[in-house]
Amino acid sequence: MASGFFALLDDVASLMDDVAAMSKIAGKKTAGILGDDLAVNAEKASGFMSDRELPVLWAITKGSLLNKLIILPIAFLLSAFLPSVIIVILVIGGLYLAYEGVEKIYEFFVPHAHEDAPKVDNLTEEEILALEKEKVRSAIITDFILSVEIVIIALGEVTGEPLQIQIPVVSVIALLATIGVYGIVALIVRMDEFGFKLINLNERDDSFSDKIGRFLVAALPKVVKGLAVIGTIALLLVSGGIFVHYLPFVHHLEETIHIPAILFELLAGLIIGAVVLVVVMLGKKIWKAVKG
Repeated sequence: MASGFFALLDDVASLMDDVAAMSKIAGKKTAGILGDDLAVNAEKASGFMSDRELPVLWAITKGSLLNKLIILPIAFLLSAFLPSVIIVILVIGGLYLAYEGVEKIYEFFVPHAHEDAPKVDNLTEEEILALEKEKVRSAIITDFILSVEIVIIALGEVTGEPLQIQIPVVSVIALLATIGVYGIVALIVRMDEFGFKLINLNERDDSFSDKIGRFLVAALPKVVKGLAVIGTIALLLVSGGIFVHYLPFVHHLEETIHIPAILFELLAGLIIGAVVLVVVMLGKKIWKAVKG
């Protein structure tokens, strides 16, 4: 009886070793997408009032965890029974990411036809909450697509493994993605608050903590602006990577054109995103014409 118990413990330990080893491999493969995920979500989570940043970020984090709970079981089922559907979902997600990235570039260079967004100071509490909900919803949708990519890449590294390995490995990667990404995002968006605390740490005017605090306060606006640019590039890179890996004609074109892979993925996301943007804009015009 005791020998059976210790044999079971040995099997569990062996399983945990396998999970840890495979998680390390899958983590390396998803490191790039996690970096893109950080840039995109940090840009999405910024721009709120100071006292609303953490509540909004917590709302996005809960949405991200819910995304993972939805994606994981569906991914395991599709991987087992309908693996081709996963590719279709990835490509659709890539089209959305490319469209979102190109739309940001379009809105930057082309004069807006819509009215400028009202300043937060001029909004009522209800309007501020409505604006927050809209931004949170947009962030969760983008997180869902990036989460699908993370889960699928991790799953691809353990496809040949038994189910008792696949489930914990992919689940660990998904959980670490949420905790790690949004933990770092929280540090970024609260950087100025931490800087003010360092400034007020002592009464000296030119102490080391004062210098660090002033640096953090001054750096935050630049970091947020930088994240907007990085987030847009990340959207195009992620979508371009999806097209290269899952659309044969794009992959063949990459092999034909001898340029760095990262540049090709950026161009693929930019070009295909521009096509989607044109289609969406034409669709909106036709819809307005039909309704009018």
